[in-house]
Formats: sequence, structure tokens, C-alpha cells
Amino acid sequence: MADDGFRNDWATKDFYQVLGIAQDASAADVKKAYRKLARENHPDSNPGNAAKHEKFKAIAEAYDVVGDDAKRKKYDEFRSLQSRGGFNPGMGGGGFQGGGFNLDDLLRERGGGGGLGDMFGDLFGGAQRGRTQHQQPRPRRGADVESTATIGFTEALDGVTVSLRLTSDTACPTCQGTGGKPGTRPHICPQCEGAGFVVSGTGGAFSINETCPGCGGRQLVYDEACPTCHGSGRGTSARTIQARVPAGVKDGARIRLKGKGSPGDNGGPAGDLFVTVKVAPHRVFGRSGDNLTLDVPVAFDEAALGGEVKIPTLGGPPVTLKLPPGTPNGRTFRVRGKGATKKDGSKGDLLATVQVQVPATLDQTAREALEAYRAAMAGTPLRAGLFDS
Repeated sequence: MADDGFRNDWATKDFYQVLGIAQDASAADVKKAYRKLARENHPDSNPGNAAKHEKFKAIAEAYDVVGDDAKRKKYDEFRSLQSRGGFNPGMGGGGFQGGGFNLDDLLRERGGGGGLGDMFGDLFGGAQRGRTQHQQPRPRRGADVESTATIGFTEALDGVTVSLRLTSDTACPTCQGTGGKPGTRPHICPQCEGAGFVVSGTGGAFSINETCPGCGGRQLVYDEACPTCHGSGRGTSARTIQARVPAGVKDGARIRLKGKGSPGDNGGPAGDLFVTVKVAPHRVFGRSGDNLTLDVPVAFDEAALGGEVKIPTLGGPPVTLKLPPGTPNGRTFRVRGKGATKKDGSKGDLLATVQVQVPATLDQTAREALEAYRAAMAGTPLRAGLFDS
């Protein structure tokens, strides 16, 4: 016998029991039972509940058979033959146990056309197609969310926990994501026939699946749309989360918080939250990588004669710089371990740069002293090198 889509496990299923109805239930009772069970077990109403998802598929498969008059008639005939003779679907066309006759011949006599292969090919092949149409929507990862946090200069060095107010997409709170008005009953989307997607051609030999515009991929539609989301099933949620900014973070750094973005659909994982850090400038200190920078004003005599200059550190006691005689303007001194915190927990350095100050005004004593200095240095060819050819 040719393979017409028949599967042994289908032959052993009681579709009436799946739907919770009697075998002689009317078509209206079949539809009523299906709608009630589909609403209770639909994946959109039970995100993350694998048992409910599997039951929804079984319900859709059962309704595809007993909800169709022609398929139901053939299914009932099969169940009647099975109860009378113990039909074994694994034995093929002549597999009626103990009967001494060929089941194909019997079905042909009863108007079965192509016999056993045609009967079960039509019946269970159709069930397989219905199974495909009503398959559970695939889990979909939630969208990533972007946010910005502005922190102080010292907070960036020490680390800080910040509160972030986020707004993201979520299931509509009124309809819980179904898109229907509460209290109304859903039915299979006529546009995609419950598949959740439609097939569109590209003009060539290929076709692509696109989310059904009629149901938005939810497989079911409602006669009355939700008054809050107008049938989209989506809403917005505002929430506040606490995000830890690590010590030593740099201005413009982008921190990823896994799973803190928008929630997923159909049991899918949530997206990620990306926080861009803005560091406010400090009045005195600057930053270069893991080092702090500091401009140190120095008087002319301190630079020329040498001396000791106290400078601040960030969050610690002052330190003393020893300037050698003749310290030039712009020279940088390194103070070990007084910089920013590195990833390994160690500290960078403090880079102190000398800025020789020129007084804007001089009193009489200072002027006389500088004029005496000018006279003493008159023979020094300070700019002679500028004119070398």
C-alpha cells in the first residue's frame, strides 16, 4: 500500500475524548467545545506553558477531523471497524485481524473509492495539514532597549548603582495580548487559517512566510477588538530597574544588561538593555584611560629654583611633588596608584603637569628684582637657534 500520510499513532487517538464530547455530538456542540478549549489553551494566553501548548495542538488536530463532516464520517467508520474486528493499522491493506477478508475490498464495496489507502490518506493526511496550520507560534526574542545614564566623575571611578526608568512594549494589560475585547470569544483567523503566517511569492521560484496581517501572528481573531490596544495586542509598560555601573567606567561606555530589555513573545527570552554612560566633568581632575590628569600651577621661582609643591588626590590625602631646579613648563610628573580603578581592581596613576604662571601685575620690589635678573641674563643667547640656517 502506498504511503498516504497514515500514522499509527493517529489511528489510536480518540478525538472525541480530546474535545470532551460524545461521539454523537452535534456539529454545533463540536464547534462550541473546540472554541472553549482553544481559548483556554491558546499559547498567547499561556506563555511558557509547554503542556498547554501541546494540548492546543492536540485540540486543533482533533477539530480538524471531527469538525469536518466528510472526515468525521470516515473517522467514525474506522472506529466502528476497529471496535468490531481489532484493526491493526501496522498490517497494511489486508490487516484486519481474524476477519479472513481484505479491508480494501470491504471499503470499495461501501463506496470507499481507492480503498484503505485513499480513506486514511484523505483523513489523516488532512489531519496532518491541519496540524501544520494550527502549529504553535515560534518563541520570539524580545527587542533590545537603549538607555542613557549620566553619573558624576567620582562615581565613574568608584562605581555606582543607578535607577533607570524604562518604557518598553509589552502585552496589552486589558486583553493580555490577545487583541480581543475581554469577554468575547476568538475564532480561527480566516486569512491564514490559523497558521499565524501567510505565504507570499517573490516573483520567482521562491516564496516567503510573513506574519499574518489579519491576526498579527496570534492565529486567532476576535469579532470585537480590544478597546485599549485596538486589536494589536500590544501596550507599553513603564518600570524602574537598578543597574550597577562598574568602577572605572569611561565616558561613552556601553554596558549590556542581559535579559533586561523588552519581554519576548510566545515564551521567548527577553531582549537586552544597553546603557550608554555619560560621565560629568570634574572641576580639577581630568582622565586619560586609567590615569587621572591634573594641571599644577607653578610660580616662576619654583620652576627655576626648585621646590616642593603639594597637590590634591581624588578621594585621598594630598601628596608632595619635588620640583628639581630648572623644571620646564609642561613637564609631567607621575604619582603611582592615584588614578582610576582598572578592570583587575588595581589603580592607574595621577599625571601632574607643571604650568608655569606669569604674573599679570608686579609690585615695585618684584619689578626691580626681575629687571636685575634681566640684566644678569642679557648675554645668554636664548633664541639664537631660531636663526640657524
